[in-house]
Amino acid sequence: MVLFRKKQDTEDADKEKEQSKAKVIREYAQVLVIAVVLALFCSKVLIVNANIPSGSMENTIHPGDRIIGFRLAYLGGEPRRKDIILFHYPDDPSQIFIKRVIGLPGDTVRIEDGQVYINDSQEPLDEPYLKDTIEGEFGPYEVPEDSYFVMGDNRNNSRDSRYWDDTYVERDEIIAKAMFQYFPRIKIVK
Repeated sequence: MVLFRKKQDTEDADKEKEQSKAKVIREYAQVLVIAVVLALFCSKVLIVNANIPSGSMENTIHPGDRIIGFRLAYLGGEPRRKDIILFHYPDDPSQIFIKRVIGLPGDTVRIEDGQVYINDSQEPLDEPYLKDTIEGEFGPYEVPEDSYFVMGDNRNNSRDSRYWDDTYVERDEIIAKAMFQYFPRIKIVK
């Protein structure tokens, strides 16, 4: 009888160990599934993680910088002048671009003597973020309703609204507002 009890105790202990291992594996799998679901939710609904490929936004954002854009930034309002946005490139929606909003719906944008003028203003737009003075004369551009005129901060090295076949970024092409840079240093993008 003692021999039978020892064998039963050993079998029970082995069974308990197997159940414990299975429980641990299930718990890890649940944590992994939750993490993947949260990551997908964040990347598809809340944020955009972008790697900057070109110098078109220098000196604000440099090639190789990593930034986070907030997808819900315009849920309760519209983009404002000087916001930096991520959007589907109008001439090839498979590409995502980042530029600064210059012209709002209904605006007339013109560039004279390296300065940007909005509507009939005699005062140029204040743009302390520019890398260089713009070369050339452009416009006037009359921004349609529900659309935006965008430009890079490195105006002489930026393929932006001035050069595209589809000049304007439509509201539904905007993905996110650029919020902060996290590599190679952390800073608010403005």
